[in-house]
Amino acid sequence: MGRVTLQDVAVRAGVSMKTVSNVVRGYEHVSPAMRARVQAAVDELGYRPDSRGRSLATGRSSMVALAFPDLRRPYFAELAHVFARVSAARGYRLLLEETGGTADGERSVIQDREAGIVDGVVVHPQSLTATELDAMRGDTPMVFLGEDAQPPGADQVAIDNVAAADDAVTHLVEIGRRRIGFLGHEVDAWSRTSALRIQGFRRGLERAGLPADDRLLVARGQGDAIGAEQALGDALDAGLRVDALLCRDDLAAIGALRALRVRGIDVPGDVAVIGWDATVLTASTVPALTSVAPDTHALASRALDLLLARMDGDTSPGRHVTVGYELVHRESTAAAPGQHPA
Repeated sequence: MGRVTLQDVAVRAGVSMKTVSNVVRGYEHVSPAMRARVQAAVDELGYRPDSRGRSLATGRSSMVALAFPDLRRPYFAELAHVFARVSAARGYRLLLEETGGTADGERSVIQDREAGIVDGVVVHPQSLTATELDAMRGDTPMVFLGEDAQPPGADQVAIDNVAAADDAVTHLVEIGRRRIGFLGHEVDAWSRTSALRIQGFRRGLERAGLPADDRLLVARGQGDAIGAEQALGDALDAGLRVDALLCRDDLAAIGALRALRVRGIDVPGDVAVIGWDATVLTASTVPALTSVAPDTHALASRALDLLLARMDGDTSPGRHVTVGYELVHRESTAAAPGQHPA
């Protein structure tokens, strides 16, 4: 049998080629029953989108770029994996870029886009200002991830960091913790992400009637597990006493586990620990980490929905989409509280 075409799928499913195209490209406005019907035909025939043919017909590359600051960070690596799967299901290849979190790196991604290498860009900016990004956007669609700068009227997808941090603190209060610290933000200028998570942390404390004591904020000099271990260790050796920690990310939480362990402090008996991102590492630490889990599939799907709509000529005002999250409960907050500092 030769190459399976869109028309072959349409005939097998008993629908129009347009309907098959909408399902393959992941458009939202297809009924679940119709989507299942077309997908069954796709699976049965083994259909794969012909990106080369589509490129000749439309003048597009059938490729979208995904740009993250640092692919060594487990969250970005895992999110890139989800994006690759979601984009493939829509018939697009993914060009993965690492910007280093620098202005030059972010400019390079945008310049590649303008050179026609990709049809659109999903980017997590850290260094370029909203004004700079706006000036460089041009005509090719862009969608922004995260909490940092985005131009007016741009599409953005993120989670509610304030609410998630508030919920994490509430969980710690519910298991009896009263002296709760925050670990892992930047030493000097806080990132927007850190600022929002600390805002939610403080809100959770205030709602519980606990003081928002800035002495319980422990910054780290470098944004990895080693930096967090050193920062928390120094603070503990200097007299810091906590019975729980909300960490900016899972790497900070992993560093916290080691700093506590080498000092004979039991987790969760003496100090409960919550990470952030629920990366695969957190299920294998000792103890396994409770962590805030963004809905990465929804994040990738909604970002690509917005991008593909723009690629098809959508000129509606920019949309800010908030996707869900959950607190994944594991061993690091499971035990009954031990003795807590006064």
